[in-house]
Amino acid sequence: MSERVAVRKTYKLFIGGKFPRSESGRSYLVQDANVSLASRKDARDAVVAARAAVKGWAGATAYNRGQILYRVAEMLEGRREQFVALGVPGDEVDAAVDRWVWYAGWSDKLAQVYGGANPVAGPYFNLSAPEPTGVVAVVAPERPALLGLVSVIAPAVVTGNTVVVAASPTEPLAAVTLAEVLATSDLPGGVVNILTGRLSETVPTLAAHMDVNAIDLTGVTDAEQAADLEVRAAENLKRVLRPAPTDHDWFADPGLTRMTALLETKTVWHPKGA
Repeated sequence: MSERVAVRKTYKLFIGGKFPRSESGRSYLVQDANVSLASRKDARDAVVAARAAVKGWAGATAYNRGQILYRVAEMLEGRREQFVALGVPGDEVDAAVDRWVWYAGWSDKLAQVYGGANPVAGPYFNLSAPEPTGVVAVVAPERPALLGLVSVIAPAVVTGNTVVVAASPTEPLAAVTLAEVLATSDLPGGVVNILTGRLSETVPTLAAHMDVNAIDLTGVTDAEQAADLEVRAAENLKRVLRPAPTDHDWFADPGLTRMTALLETKTVWHPKGA
C-alpha cells in the first residue's frame, strides 16, 4: 500500500468576502505552503470591494459592529491551536483575542467620548459627531504577526471604516488564516480585504489610489519608502498614519489614537425653538 501524498494548502487572497487566487496566477512558498502573490490589479479590486462595503458597514449601528467584532474574538479563540501550529506564540494569540474584545467594547462608546453638544453663544444647538473616514489602506507590521495585524485592523473597522490590508510578505500565514476567521464571523464581505505578496507592488498602488481615503503606514520600515508613499497619498489629500516606532510595544494598552485618527467630525447647527 503506497503512502498518502499530503495536500499542500494554497493560501489565497481575501477580497470582498471571497478567497480568489491572484489574477496573475502567481504564488510564493512560505513555511511549505503556497501563498498568493497579489498584483496591482488585485489591489484595485480590493479597493472596489472595500468601497462597496462602506455604506452598509458605516450605516450599521455601533452596537451591531461591536457584536460582530466580539464574534471575531470568539472564532479566533476557537482557532487558537491552529495559529500556534503556524508559529504564533500562545500568549500572542490570547492578546489578539483580548484586543478584538477591547475594541468591540468601544464601538458604542466612542461617539459619547468624542462627540456631544458644544456650548455656543446664541439660540442654537451645536452638535458634533464622529464619522468614519471611508476606505483605509493598511500596511501591517511584520511582527508580532497576529497581534500587530489585529491592532491595525480592529480600530479601523470598529469606527465604521473598511480596509485593504497589505500583509507582511515574510509573515503572511497569520494574516490569511485570520481571513478565514473573519469570513466565518458575520463580518460583511468587503469590510476587510487582505492582500499577500510584495509590498513594493501593492502598496504604491494603494497610496496613489484616488478612492482610498486614508493610509496607515505602520508596517513600512524604510524611511525613504514611507516618504515616497506620503507623496503619493498627497495626490488626493489622504489622511496618513506614519510608521510605528521600532520599539513600539504591541502588547501595551493601545489607547484611542488609532480609532480617532481614522474618524472625521461632523458638526451640525440647529436653531432652538421659541
